[in-house]
Amino acid sequence: MADLFAVPAFGAQPEEIQPNLYGLTIDTELALREYLKLNMKIPMMGRIGTLARIFDFVATAAPGVKEILTIGKISWEAGLDGRESSEWDLIVVDATATGHIVGQLNAHRSIREMVSVGIIREQTEEMAELLEDPGRTGVVLVATPEEMPVSETIDLYGRFTELTNVDIAAVVVNRVLPELFTKAEAEIFEGMRDPSVTELLADYLGHDATPMLDAAELAVTLRRTRGEHLKRLRERVPLPMYYVPNFFVKSQGLRITRLVAQALSEELS
Repeated sequence: MADLFAVPAFGAQPEEIQPNLYGLTIDTELALREYLKLNMKIPMMGRIGTLARIFDFVATAAPGVKEILTIGKISWEAGLDGRESSEWDLIVVDATATGHIVGQLNAHRSIREMVSVGIIREQTEEMAELLEDPGRTGVVLVATPEEMPVSETIDLYGRFTELTNVDIAAVVVNRVLPELFTKAEAEIFEGMRDPSVTELLADYLGHDATPMLDAAELAVTLRRTRGEHLKRLRERVPLPMYYVPNFFVKSQGLRITRLVAQALSEELS
């Protein structure tokens, strides 16, 4: 994420990375220290020593502990824990991988099953209200128009709807290829493979035209193949879908981030 905004790596506290845009990295141990300071009045220390080792043991034995700290930090930034509002207009979370996100967003359920009373129970109830309110929280699935990512997105959509009460707001499809040629133009390119035509093209261009025709065929084939994957995604995931074009670059940076932002802005409007 830091590379996308051309800044040093984010720390554990909000840092301004662009005007009115802040970033932070959630660290579960630091989140625990912050939680203990705010709720148990335990002062912040360099490391929490024995308590950290106890936490690691509990987190390994009890499902949902590390996940609830991550969600708890986000909830704190969103203005929970008795505060009237958040200082942020919008919080965007770059979530964990597909295989872990459902468990992370269901962590409050595991904690509620273990803790029936007290401040932790109250706070997990608040988290549940935040996460399960479609007016405040929405998950955005991201896919690319290829077979495996589309299959994973369809599967994730099914698990979300079956296992959680968290709203899925939309799907963003990344790296969508432009339609460079119409069907009629693709047929013209195919007709140019006739030996008599390729000879004329070679004389006109001063070099073999076959690589150009191969490139046109590849562009058409990729567009059509990915179009089939997109069709399957639209049929199986009935959500608003927004498309980001493939920018054909080797490295990411602030320029590409702005291009993606512009593409999404145009899609949303």
